[in-house]
Amino acid sequence: MRKILVGHTCTTAQKRGWDAITNGELITLAETEFDLFVTCDQNIRYQQNVTNRNIAILELGNNELRRIIAAAAEICDAIANIPPGGYVHIEIPRIPKQ
Repeated sequence: MRKILVGHTCTTAQKRGWDAITNGELITLAETEFDLFVTCDQNIRYQQNVTNRNIAILELGNNELRRIIAAAAEICDAIANIPPGGYVHIEIPRIPKQ
């Protein structure tokens, strides 16, 4: 994601030492330090309250890196337009086999 989000400060839960924290607590903790929470957990909207947050949440519909990179423009556009506290799901398109 750092390669896609040039000009933004990016980190991972693992690098922050937050990898053992559950999603609800993770979002709450991230709210204190970040403007945006990016996840590939497609159940997050059903398992957590994603409304009335102080952090924007971007859910990617796939965690396959090459597909995420191919959708970089759409991801950057979503990030530029997501309001504080907003929630956006982006379906990551398949890459046709060549």
